[in-house]
Amino acid sequence: MFKWKIFRRNSNKQKVICVTGAVGTGKTYVSKKLAKALNYEYIDVTKLIKENKISSGYDKKNKCEIVDIKKLNKFLIEIISGLNSGVIVDSHMSHYLPKKYVHLCIVTKCDINILNERLKKRKYSKLKIKNNIEAEIFDVCLIESKKNKQNVLVLGTTKKVNITNLVEYIKNE
Repeated sequence: MFKWKIFRRNSNKQKVICVTGAVGTGKTYVSKKLAKALNYEYIDVTKLIKENKISSGYDKKNKCEIVDIKKLNKFLIEIISGLNSGVIVDSHMSHYLPKKYVHLCIVTKCDINILNERLKKRKYSKLKIKNNIEAEIFDVCLIESKKNKQNVLVLGTTKKVNITNLVEYIKNE
């Protein structure tokens, strides 16, 4: 079943769709499927951060890059501005892009037990699993997306996502 809830509408000439959510909730799966189905560019923010040295250091305790959001946004805006097609931005930080650049912000949500299993399969530390499950429980990405006044669509990813319905929704948006 395709589940969504809309919080706000916004329109842009070029469709920029951010896919955000806690780590392990299915952002990359949804992003890649959407990019292919819509024939949009796909931006993997994690890859960009590593390749372009956007991070300001490495957090050894949490085993992740430390990212300056302003610097990341500036970099993403440059990329988006240079594109003539739609674009999917895949990252748990994509919702930080200013709303004037974003047509739709999809927030992926997943059942906590399923998420726990997904993160264990990735061999994350107990601390990293705990932090990401707490981010999901407390709706961090959803709350921040709404705070940034994004046009938000909440997408349940516990079960298989109906990409066809999602594509139709986006085309009609």
